[in-house]
Amino acid sequence: MLILLDRDGVLNEDREDYVKTPDELVLIPGAAEAVARMNALGWPVAVCTNQACIGKGIIDEARLALIHRHLRERLAARGARLDAILHAPDPPWAASERRKPGPGMLREAMAQFRIGPEETVFIGDNITDLQAAVAAGCRRILVRTGKGRESQARGIPPEVLPVAVAEDLNDAIEHLLARQTSKTQAKEP
Repeated sequence: MLILLDRDGVLNEDREDYVKTPDELVLIPGAAEAVARMNALGWPVAVCTNQACIGKGIIDEARLALIHRHLRERLAARGARLDAILHAPDPPWAASERRKPGPGMLREAMAQFRIGPEETVFIGDNITDLQAAVAAGCRRILVRTGKGRESQARGIPPEVLPVAVAEDLNDAIEHLLARQTSKTQAKEP
């Protein structure tokens, strides 16, 4: 199973003014441990993140690379790793197919890992994450961290259902493990 994650609001605290420096990237409690748990289960984990701050000229690609190196170091310090990080630098007014709700990054990740949408789960905190997952044909989980509570309170659009809702990344893993267990039990004679 391939796990695709949004970054801001899922792994690290979301900031209205964007994560502009490595020091501004603050991991959500338990997120690193959740990634380490997915690694231990043998699930490839990739981040698919919109980074409009590049397209808006707030930071450049080199600064984003430093931020992502810092993210990888913070995760590694807790025994976790990301197998890939993909980002869409476009601002909302010049969105490409890669920018969520477009499915481009998700499709790229699935191609990179040679795993189809039926074996891919996207975990995000925003309706655009869910829309991208639908467009890419992936299962989806909304976490209530970041903008997740707000997204859920506004109402989940029918076109992105079904959606599992989890408190955080660790709870999302519990949903996935429960689903795997029920599938396995259904196959037993």
